[in-house]
Amino acid sequence: MSELFDVGLFGAVFVTLVVIMDPLGNVPLFLGLTAGRTNNRRRKLAWQAVLVSLAVISLFALLGRQILTYLGIGIPALQGAGGLLLLLVALELLTDKADDPSEVDNVNVALVPLGTPLLAGPGAIVATIVFVQKSHTLADRSAIAAGIVAVHLLVFLSLFFSVAITRVIRESGIVLLTRISGLLLSAIAVQLVADSVMGFIRAA
Repeated sequence: MSELFDVGLFGAVFVTLVVIMDPLGNVPLFLGLTAGRTNNRRRKLAWQAVLVSLAVISLFALLGRQILTYLGIGIPALQGAGGLLLLLVALELLTDKADDPSEVDNVNVALVPLGTPLLAGPGAIVATIVFVQKSHTLADRSAIAAGIVAVHLLVFLSLFFSVAITRVIRESGIVLLTRISGLLLSAIAVQLVADSVMGFIRAA
């Protein structure tokens, strides 16, 4: 069994990605970004966001280092880009724009910012690339793949069952969560930009 699956590595991948992707912490962000949608629509967006994240992280697991090297992109640049993108989204959440369904109906938030960079963000991508670089056997690779899938299953369950919260807090509560989410998201964005700056300084 150990020749086909490394349980220890699976645990390391799972725990690391859970901490980075923070399934429960993304629940208020998910509710805020999907404000004005029906519960059925929210469930569909939960599926789409998780699939997008899984696709992005899987792509970087397979070709991450090659992609970054070919494009001449460093990790600090990836962090900076993700931070700026999240900051734009945070500003919309802190204003009334995110609450007007006429402005967001045609925008699939499951792609951006839910799928990426909130779920498949710089931290998750970098961690995945590092794990893959250290893998040498079939057992290592199967453990990494299983860990990635397991984390995304947990993320989906968190987002899917967050829909039940709307029956309790109603739309007024979601508006409040939207404002709080915007504040938290702006802090995450600033931290990513700060990490990017520090990365550039260390590389200089």
